[in-house]
Amino acid sequence: MSVSDLFDPRAIAVVGASDTPGKIGYEAVQNAIEFGGPVYPVNPSASGSIFGREFVSSVTEIDGDVDLALVCVPAPIVPDVIEECGEADIGGAVIFAGGFGEAGPEGRELQDRLVEAATEGDVHLLGPNTSGFLVPEENLYATFATDIDSIPAGNVAVVAQSGGLAYAIAFQAENEGVGVSAMVGLGNRANVGFEEAIEYFDTDPKTDAIVLHVEGTDDGRGLLETCRRVETPIAAYNVGEQDVGDFAESHTGALTGQYELYEAGFAQYGVPTVRSSTELLDAGTALATCPRPDGPNVGVVTAQAGPGIAITDRLKAAGATLPSLTEETQDVVEEILPGITFSANPVDTGRPMPEFGDVVAAVARDDNVDIVLVYELYEGGLGYPTDALAEVVDEVGKPIVFATGGSADVIAGELAELEALGVPTFKAPERGADAVSALVQYARRNSEPEAAVAEEVSADD
Repeated sequence: MSVSDLFDPRAIAVVGASDTPGKIGYEAVQNAIEFGGPVYPVNPSASGSIFGREFVSSVTEIDGDVDLALVCVPAPIVPDVIEECGEADIGGAVIFAGGFGEAGPEGRELQDRLVEAATEGDVHLLGPNTSGFLVPEENLYATFATDIDSIPAGNVAVVAQSGGLAYAIAFQAENEGVGVSAMVGLGNRANVGFEEAIEYFDTDPKTDAIVLHVEGTDDGRGLLETCRRVETPIAAYNVGEQDVGDFAESHTGALTGQYELYEAGFAQYGVPTVRSSTELLDAGTALATCPRPDGPNVGVVTAQAGPGIAITDRLKAAGATLPSLTEETQDVVEEILPGITFSANPVDTGRPMPEFGDVVAAVARDDNVDIVLVYELYEGGLGYPTDALAEVVDEVGKPIVFATGGSADVIAGELAELEALGVPTFKAPERGADAVSALVQYARRNSEPEAAVAEEVSADD
């Protein structure tokens, strides 16, 4: 059996299924039946049917092959249920109950029993103490959370230690119109953790980038090695800069490490890091959408000086390089903007203008530029340089990121046209700069020789 039984099942059993609205067992069945494969409600105390499906008394009594069990029973019963899953050749289980490793010595003992049962039965466990996962493109909602079918399919996989933060990012992805390829709340990581999830989504054709929320881990080196080994770009939100250890351990049993060492470890292994869930989603969107950059050199074109200055300040603070443009590019820009405002890098046109797209194209074609960031406030009658970008995107094969501002009702259609070209768009100058900063980190750390981390990230960090 493999972890694909968990994330790509053919059939699902809901253990602890209930016909009482509001109970976890009811919500889990209601979500599961959106899935195209068979769904079996399991409860030895229930009779009749729910959502047109007959109750069965045990997973061992199901007449058919099942890959995934959604376990909606109290913590003390869970090890016995997992033992039955092993007997029924069910290779994956999502355990919603808390009261395990995060709950003190007795909880840790119960989690040890759970892992032992899973090991003997070859069952891959998501959780315990998780709100589950979802794969929108497959209508696979392995969770008890409600109102999640509105989250659209996208190409960024969210792998979060906290289910709550995973959902926060997924709903933000819905609000931004980008969606997710998957959303996973790891919980206590009994035997499926970051490494297993990253390796699975690295091979997932729906996933072009993976974003991680990390509260802490007892195998920092394993996490970092996995990040380095896979091909899919990864960005991480590493919490614990301040002392939140007790809170984190009570949440998911996390052992928070020394923040600076983890940041250095991610840097060594080529993983961009961010400081908020919004930055994490934006970094994932840029990494998933754009071509992989050849280097960290950014060319900035702005139609308004103030936002351009804010963008430049933020990029430089993140370690980005803004190189001089070639003489050829400078000649083109000077011809378009003779004596106007600032024509170095950044290039500031002063305001939107009919030739704005020509300036963007010239900078994008510059051999000194690896990544292009464009900022333009929307002005009616001029619109965005969509035609110019359509010509240059495939020609240069570089990441081009577009940031803007304007009435949502007015700009939505034009931004959709840019996104269709493979140009990610952001509705604030800082968000555009932060997304490009992730591309810069990815380029720099994956194009330079590895530097040694000053101290080992060990199991007890």
